[in-house]
Amino acid sequence: MSTTTTYSVSGMTCGHCTAAVTEEISKLVGVQEVRIDLVAGGTSAVHVTSEAALDESAVREAVDEAGYELAAS
Repeated sequence: MSTTTTYSVSGMTCGHCTAAVTEEISKLVGVQEVRIDLVAGGTSAVHVTSEAALDESAVREAVDEAGYELAAS
């Protein structure tokens, strides 16, 4: 059974930004889909569907690697 978790990410402004975040999060084990509702210059919703709940610190590191910041939950 898969699970979908929504994370808040700040700093994204365009399609290139969403592609970078999608690429990094997709590298995490168990991730099946990443969908982003972009709010340019604001806080965007990143919906991650995975086989099981992901470790938030791993998601934070992936978002950081893409050059953006996971907002406090």
